[in-house]
Amino acid sequence: MLYLVTNRKLAKINFYQVIEEAVAGGVDAIILREKDLSTQALKKMAMKIKECIQKHPVKLMVNSNLQVAREIEGAGCHIPFSFMLKEKPAFNGLLGVSVHSLEEAVIAEKNGANYLLAGHVFETRCKEGMKPRGIQWIQSLKEEVNIPVIAIGGIHQQNLPHLLETGVDGIAVMSLIMEAENPYRVTKQLKEIMSKKFPTFNL
Repeated sequence: MLYLVTNRKLAKINFYQVIEEAVAGGVDAIILREKDLSTQALKKMAMKIKECIQKHPVKLMVNSNLQVAREIEGAGCHIPFSFMLKEKPAFNGLLGVSVHSLEEAVIAEKNGANYLLAGHVFETRCKEGMKPRGIQWIQSLKEEVNIPVIAIGGIHQQNLPHLLETGVDGIAVMSLIMEAENPYRVTKQLKEIMSKKFPTFNL
C-alpha cells in the first residue's frame, strides 16, 4: 500500500493536480492532513478530493477531524496516539494511529487501531534534528503487532528497496510527492519498486 499524506503548502504545482497525478500513478490511499484549516474548509477540500478519486479504488482518510471524516463518509480517520488515548474515538471505518515506539504500537492495536503509521524511519526535513528510528525498529513492530504497519519518514526511491526487506505492509510519503513537479512519475516509480519486490503487494 502506498499512502500519500497531504500538505498543500509544499505543492509546487496546483494541489489538486498533485492529487490527480498521484492517484493516476498508483497511490492507494490519501491521508488528508491540513491541520490549520477550519472544519468547514477541510470538509470542502475533502469533498473535492473525493471527486478527484471517485473513479479510482483509492481510500480517503481524514487526519484527526472525526467530524469531517464522518460527514464526507471517508474510508477512515487517522489520529495521533495521544488523541486515541484521550478521546478513545469510535469510527465506522478504518482507524489509523501514528506511533513512535513499540509500546505505543502495542497499545494502539489493543485499543482498536486498524493500521499503524510508524515513523520516522529515515532522516527527514519534517523532523529535522530528530534521530530516525530506522529499519530495525520497523522489523520489531512487525514482530509484535498483527495489524498492518505503514512506514513513514524520509522514504525515497533509493532507500525503499531496503525498507521493503522488513516485510512492512506499506509506506507513506509526503514531501516526495507533494513537492514533485511530476507527481505521476514519482508515484509510478515508487509503485514499480514495490511491485518488483512484492508482486502481490496491493491486496
